[in-house]
Amino acid sequence: MIQLILGGARSGKSRLAETIAKDSNLDVSYIATAQVLDDEMQVRVEHHQLQRSDHWTLIEEPLYLAEKLIEIDRENHLILVDCLTLWMSNLLLDTRQELQQVECEKLLGTLKILKSEIILVSNETGLGVVPMGQISRKFVDESGRLHQQLGQIADKVTFCVAGFPMVLKGEKA
Repeated sequence: MIQLILGGARSGKSRLAETIAKDSNLDVSYIATAQVLDDEMQVRVEHHQLQRSDHWTLIEEPLYLAEKLIEIDRENHLILVDCLTLWMSNLLLDTRQELQQVECEKLLGTLKILKSEIILVSNETGLGVVPMGQISRKFVDESGRLHQQLGQIADKVTFCVAGFPMVLKGEKA
């Protein structure tokens, strides 16, 4: 099963994903895509670390998500990826222009063949004003495209607002 959980900043999406993972009674691998490049991000990472179970395997992968998913995939296993928008930022800021497209295509293909349960967490970026800068607009555009493609292959899509999950696709939609 593939679950996509979307929401704005501090919407409760990570908390929901972590609760689902804890309640699954499966072995959990948590893939963190963040790169700690400043003090503010360090504080965010530490906050997330406090929320996670000590029994989970932590894997840090800022770029090559599909390869990591294949590497750790197995039966009776849940992989929680948090978050795809940080992953997209990492790809867009990489100097190799083709990397973003290649890695997104790999991810979409890989998700269809995995044996593990998958929970993908991502920020919904399409609800605000259109950004003024080119890289910001590209980020919103590419994140939105990825979310649409993931929504098509996901078994369940949930949108979080103010800590309340709204199921958009799948069980209880």
